[in-house]
Amino acid sequence: MDEYMGVIKLFAFNYAPQNWMPCNGQTLPIAQYQALFSLLGTMYGGNGQTDFALPKLDASSIHEGLQYCICYQGIYPSRQ
Repeated sequence: MDEYMGVIKLFAFNYAPQNWMPCNGQTLPIAQYQALFSLLGTMYGGNGQTDFALPKLDASSIHEGLQYCICYQGIYPSRQ
């Protein structure tokens, strides 16, 4: 089942599944992740010209081994 791009989920393991990235505040190049940038913009950081940032969400305070991940490749959400 495909997920919508930009969806954030909590996973009960310490790695990101295929098509997901950890929400650890990392900076990504816009050129490589144009569709995700079009959804997030610079809401979580980055300069908006060459890069943007993912949200930084820490699930380890809940329980060790949990992590939030964002879907970076999936269904682009429709605005209709």
